[in-house]
Amino acid sequence: MKDFYKTLSVRPNATLAEIKRAYREKVKLLHPDSSGDGSKSNEFNEVVQAYRVLSDARQRSIFDESFFIKIRRTYKDADSFNYYDWLKARDDEESRAKFIFYTLMHQKEDEAVAEFKRMQMNHAEFSLKKWFTREDFMDYGYILAEELVIRGEYYDAFILLEQIIKMEYSYQYFYIFFPEVIDFTLTILKKNIDGVISDELALDVYERALDLEFGKAADSFFLRKMSEEYHRLGDDATAEICLRESKKL
Repeated sequence: MKDFYKTLSVRPNATLAEIKRAYREKVKLLHPDSSGDGSKSNEFNEVVQAYRVLSDARQRSIFDESFFIKIRRTYKDADSFNYYDWLKARDDEESRAKFIFYTLMHQKEDEAVAEFKRMQMNHAEFSLKKWFTREDFMDYGYILAEELVIRGEYYDAFILLEQIIKMEYSYQYFYIFFPEVIDFTLTILKKNIDGVISDELALDVYERALDLEFGKAADSFFLRKMSEEYHRLGDDATAEICLRESKKL
């Protein structure tokens, strides 16, 4: 059996977020569609296998036992300079943005989510994407969206994914994980909005979703849900307009 941690180039006590990040980086380098090198298919398959095992809690536990690895889930700063404390003490927007992603990637997911929501609430113009490269924002932003969904923060998760999608549309080509972002966003829109968040926020989400080019079937679904939301809010005229538009699609 191969050492899957070595395959992904991560520590044996790596967090799930770190494993996902390492997997994305490896795949982008090795996938035949992006590298153009078919000779790396075996290495690519090994990376996929390693990720499948290490991203599943039960399979990872079995793998760890087979290698007699004792997993420790505590974070220790190896340097005398404590970057976490330095970021936490700073109030500027860049430092707050970096603090969110730093805590996200160092087993402090609750703190990352809490700080993200605090900044969203208190700073109307706050944006994570302007402080990171396109690739880092997509990777870290996706992981943060996952953490938001775990905590039932569906509106905030959608707004974050919306930013990733619009950013990707502004480029002439997409990275390999863009379909994963689309699928994740559609799952939220179909399962975690209607009847879960307020009617007003749901309308905002569905209206935004119409601009994300998900296709006619998805747009018809959004318009139908908007019709239902308007009916509940007592605006029957607008509800009928949305329903007619949905049927046209």
